Amino acid sequence: MELIRNFYEGFVFIYGCTMLFMYALLALLSLRGIRKFQRKNSYVDYTKMLQSPLAPGISIIAPAFNEAVTIIQNVRSLLTLNYPTFEVIIVNDGSTDDTLQKLIDEFELVEMDFAYNARINCKPVKRLFKSTNTAYDKLVVVDKINGKSKADASNAGINAAVYNYFLCTDVDCIIEKDTLMRMIKPFMDEEHHKIKEIGEPCPECGYVHVKEDSIRVIATGATLRIANSCEIDEGVITRVRPPEKWLPRFQEMEYLRAYVLGKMGWSVINCVPNVSGGLGLFDKEIAIKAGGYDSKSFAEDMDIVTRMCTYMMDNNMKYAIRYIPTTQCWTEGPPNMKVFSRQRTRWGRGLAEIITIHRKVIFNPRYKQLGMVVLPYNLFFEFLAPIIEFTGIIYYIYLIITNQINWQFALILLAFVYFYSVMITTLAILWDHMTYQYYRTWREVLGLALMAFIEPFVYHPLIVFFALRGYFNFLTGKKHTWGNMQRQGFGKKKPANT
Repeated sequence: MELIRNFYEGFVFIYGCTMLFMYALLALLSLRGIRKFQRKNSYVDYTKMLQSPLAPGISIIAPAFNEAVTIIQNVRSLLTLNYPTFEVIIVNDGSTDDTLQKLIDEFELVEMDFAYNARINCKPVKRLFKSTNTAYDKLVVVDKINGKSKADASNAGINAAVYNYFLCTDVDCIIEKDTLMRMIKPFMDEEHHKIKEIGEPCPECGYVHVKEDSIRVIATGATLRIANSCEIDEGVITRVRPPEKWLPRFQEMEYLRAYVLGKMGWSVINCVPNVSGGLGLFDKEIAIKAGGYDSKSFAEDMDIVTRMCTYMMDNNMKYAIRYIPTTQCWTEGPPNMKVFSRQRTRWGRGLAEIITIHRKVIFNPRYKQLGMVVLPYNLFFEFLAPIIEFTGIIYYIYLIITNQINWQFALILLAFVYFYSVMITTLAILWDHMTYQYYRTWREVLGLALMAFIEPFVYHPLIVFFALRGYFNFLTGKKHTWGNMQRQGFGKKKPANT
C-alpha cells in the first residue's frame, strides 16, 4: 500500500502537472499557428487556382456501407466542389441496403470496364460504374465485397484513383466548396520553397555540386465540426448552429478543442499525430509505398499517417504534415448513446493497436519527432490517461473510506484541475469564434462554452469508460466490425427564430 501511495502522490502528481503544461503549450502554439495562417492566407487569391492548368488532380474517396439515407445528397455535394481537376470515387463496401441501387438510379450509372490496378490489398472488387450522363462524368462507383472496415474500402478507392493526390472522407460528411483548393495549397507551397545547399568541391571533378534539400508534404488535414442542427440546403451549410441535443453538443465542443487547439498546435512543430478519417488529403505515391490503410486496424487514420512518416524516415526523406485551422468538413455526430459508445469503443481499441503495432518506433531517436514526441505523447497522455484516471478514482475512494485524505488540499487541487480544463475548452471555442465567426450570435457561443462546466461530470466519464472498454476488447480479442452508424440524414432546418 505504501508503494501505491508513493505512486499516486509522486508520479501521478508529476504526470498531471506535465499534462497541464502540455495543454498550455499546445494552446500557445495553436494561437501562433492560427495567426500565421491568417497572415499568409489574407493575400491568397484562390480563384487563380481554379483557372490554373497546373493545379494537381485530386481523387476524392468516400467509402459507403448502408448509407442510403444520405448518399444522394452527399454525392451531389462532392460533385459540386470548386476545383479544376478532380474525380469522386464512391466505394460501396458490400452494403445490404439500397445504397448502390439509389446511386445507379439517381446518377444514371452503367457497369463499365475500368483499368483497376490492385496495388494495395483489399477485398475483391466486383464492378465499377460510370454515368451515361456527362453532367456526372467525374463520378466513379466501385462495388466491392464487404471488407468489414473503412480501411479496406479506402484501399479499393486508392487502387481505382487516377490522380496523384487523394482526399479520404465519409459520405455522411458535407465538405466546404473551397476545400480542395485550401488543402492542396500546402503541397503546392512546398514545391516552390526548395532549399538549395552548396557543398564542398567534389574531389574528383573539382566542381561544387548543388543538392536540392526539400521537404515533402505527405498529408494535410483541416477542422471538422458537427453538422447536427445546422441548416443545410442541397448539401450546403447555410446556417451554422451548435447542436441542440446534448450528446452532439459535447462532441462539437470536443472537436473544436481537439482540432483548433490540439492539432493546430502540433502542426506548428510538425508533430500532427493523425489526419482525421473524415477529411484528409494524402500523397498517393507515399501512401501506396507505405502499404495503404491497414484493413485490420480500428484506427486506420492514425495508422496510415504513422506508417507514411515511418516510410519517409526509413528512406531518409524529409516530410511535413500540414494542418488548416478553418472548418472544411461537417459531419453527422452519433445521435444516440448506442452509436456513440460503439464509435468510442472502436477508437479506444484502435489506439491500443497503434501503440502495440508501432511500439518499436516509440523512443527511437532514429524516427525524430515521431519516435520522440508524437508516439510517446499518445502513449502517456492518450492511452494511459484513462487507466491512470480510473485507478486514481478507486484510490481516491479508498482514501475517503479510510479517512486518510487532506480535504483542504484535495478540494483546492480538484478545483484547480476543474477550472483549468474549463479554461482550455473555453479558449478553443472563443479562438475559433473570434477568428472565423461560424456562429452568428454570441449567445450560441456562450451556450456551447457553458457545456465545458458540466463536461467533467457528464461527458468525460463516458469517454473514459468507452476507452477502457476498447482496451479490454483489444486484450481479449473481442470482434468488432465497421457497423452502420444509423444516419438520421441532413435536412434543411427552418427554425422560427434566426
